[in-house]
Amino acid sequence: QVQLVASGGGLVQAGGSLRLSCAASGRALNNYNVAWFRQAPGKEREFVAGVTWTTGTAYADSVQGRFTASRDNTKNTLYLQMSSLKPEDTAVYYCAIQNTAFTPFTRIQGEYDFWGQGIQVTVSS
Repeated sequence: QVQLVASGGGLVQAGGSLRLSCAASGRALNNYNVAWFRQAPGKEREFVAGVTWTTGTAYADSVQGRFTASRDNTKNTLYLQMSSLKPEDTAVYYCAIQNTAFTPFTRIQGEYDFWGQGIQVTVSS
């Protein structure tokens, strides 16, 4: 059974930083694409950032240059370092992992099979 447990959210002022963590159990992350998504109030869930099984990264245009996704295989943990936060970054953030190894990276949330519990990030102006 794959489980993802996210942590690190909270309240921060605009311009501040937060780091989200997503600890995985039941599967080693290193052969799978992993990603972060978010859902703001009244909006659909959207792709934020991801780490490919080849350790490449991908970002939404809205966070490019401000957010950094990474993976620590020794800790089996996914991270999202968020800097220069804006009020529009306020959302519930989710980590996710695909079920199939060695596949091309995708930003489509329906292609991700296991999800963390969601963690609130609130950026005040």
